[in-house]
Amino acid sequence: MGGMQDAPHASPSPRSPVALPLLSPSLQLLAQRGDLRRYPKGTLIIQEGDRGDTLYIIVSGLLRAFSADETGREITYGVYGPGEYMGEMSLDGGLRSASVITQEPSACVVLTRETLTRHIAEHPEFAFELLAKVIHRARAVTLSAKRLALNDVYGRLRLLLTQPPNEACGADGLFNGRLTHQDVASRIGSSREMVSRLLKDLERGGYVAQQRGRLQVLRNLPPRW
Repeated sequence: MGGMQDAPHASPSPRSPVALPLLSPSLQLLAQRGDLRRYPKGTLIIQEGDRGDTLYIIVSGLLRAFSADETGREITYGVYGPGEYMGEMSLDGGLRSASVITQEPSACVVLTRETLTRHIAEHPEFAFELLAKVIHRARAVTLSAKRLALNDVYGRLRLLLTQPPNEACGADGLFNGRLTHQDVASRIGSSREMVSRLLKDLERGGYVAQQRGRLQVLRNLPPRW
């Protein structure tokens, strides 16, 4: 998805054939061609609208892909962790389609388009993996647009908390993780105030629990509220 050719405040590490156990074998092979860089929390590593030709393989931490308007209102497309990669949508030479920021201290292997092209020439099977990733994200964006168009705010909140992309759910399928009211608002295209009111009502009803930025769904949410 969506950035800058090089993010500010990145701390490069020397290139070396280190093991990266959280990556798939195919990504490990590709990662050996790039440079490992470390980023503090809150680093904007990709800027929507910029022209870039770099791919970021996430080794550790969390990255959030989003867009923002001139008022600062944001919509979040997804949160991605180790084993994912970002920046593939601009490898056609076009502009970045989204911004990407670190949600916590993170490390990424950074590769140029030229390096990726050489890798695909030597390992053509990776082109199919890259294509599958692009298709998967295109489907996710289509589903997100459908949810925004066909559901009210509560409906979108319920979908987020019962089918949250890129978040860990328990065996019962209920959400339990760190998610602020602003995070929720950015993901469902609503205001933070509306989200706060809905979550407070659900908390009173015994459906959710909130503490220090952590949100837990205690039981199945009703289809309507």
